[in-house]
Amino acid sequence: MKRYIVGGAVRDAMLGRVVNDHDWVVVGSTPEEMLAAGYQAVGKDFPVFLHPETHEEHALARTERKTAPGYRGFVVHAEPSVTLEEDLQRRDLTINAMARDEDGRLVDPHGGARDLEAKVLRHVSDAFAEDPVRILRLARFAARFEGFTVAPETMALVRRMVDAGEVDALVAERVWQEVATGLMEARPSRMLQVLREEGALARLMPEVDRLYGVPQPEAHHPEIDTGVHLEMVLDQAAAANAPLTVRFACLCHDLGKGTTPPDEWPRHIGHEGRSEELARALATRLKAPTEATELAALVAREHTNIHRATELRPAALTRLLERCDAFRRPQRFAEALFACELDARGRLGLERRDYPSRPLLTKVFAAAAAMPTAEVAATAIARGAQGDEIAQAIHQARVRAVAAALDTDAD
Repeated sequence: MKRYIVGGAVRDAMLGRVVNDHDWVVVGSTPEEMLAAGYQAVGKDFPVFLHPETHEEHALARTERKTAPGYRGFVVHAEPSVTLEEDLQRRDLTINAMARDEDGRLVDPHGGARDLEAKVLRHVSDAFAEDPVRILRLARFAARFEGFTVAPETMALVRRMVDAGEVDALVAERVWQEVATGLMEARPSRMLQVLREEGALARLMPEVDRLYGVPQPEAHHPEIDTGVHLEMVLDQAAAANAPLTVRFACLCHDLGKGTTPPDEWPRHIGHEGRSEELARALATRLKAPTEATELAALVAREHTNIHRATELRPAALTRLLERCDAFRRPQRFAEALFACELDARGRLGLERRDYPSRPLLTKVFAAAAAMPTAEVAATAIARGAQGDEIAQAIHQARVRAVAAALDTDAD
């Protein structure tokens, strides 16, 4: 029995990145021998075990054979005769198909170290085409590793996969998992660029793909192209270390601009409502978590109003807070303001612009939220108010609190 560290741990160590987890391949062993040595079996589809002390994953060397469409249509073969080289042959990219033995010796049969040095993402073999998840993984790795490009032959292979309908076999949960991970990488714009070049973006997220080539007013968007703007916003989100919910909201905030009739370009009147509808449709199709869906819908609907907050009077500001459900969902409202600030800064030459709407709305929200709602309601009830009259009394009290915070009148 021989153990080898494989895949991402080898790659990341060579890149000088932090390695948190080590995956091992075991050659020359059987499940019975692993169990007898104290390892714990955890694999469902193939033999994977946890080390009795380190709890790191150890998988028996295996080969895979495609038997049906999709990413689950494989037969796995694992036995002591399977070599390390055969195991590495089934992996996706050359930079992920390297191993080190327990003495630190590098095993690199596919030139992964060379491609790592050249910053190239290259498939190991034509078996890459057997797993459609790799269409997404390739884009995700492009987003993770700064400056890496996709080898021309790999891009050609992926395009053939997309044309053959392989991407259509992916289940929503797997697509969301890969897209969400890609959004959290250092350069999420690269994920969109590679998916688009593959032809996969139009199949998986046509609402996003339609944004490319759609112009916006140059005065507000010097980058003009809505797709380019989206990429800039996502990279701003990554630079600001925004959470996934905010990044997904950024992805969806302008989807309605892709449905603006060309004869109305570069203006996009009413795109906010269309964006909300499309954001919900995309989130539903991807089976995104509820918190991501609701934030995306809110930002899509209200981002223009939030941008204009400095122009609004206390009553309009209060209505905006109430539409955003800020008093019941303050954390979500804070994330909406964060997403809107990223939207404002994801524009050519305006990346460091001030964004007064966020501190202003944070200030007036704090003032309105501190207003004693229960006391206002009790006073209104004592005066005979019922139903909507009570809600209106609370609203008016919030307007006065906002006006006081701004040192202005409530009219």
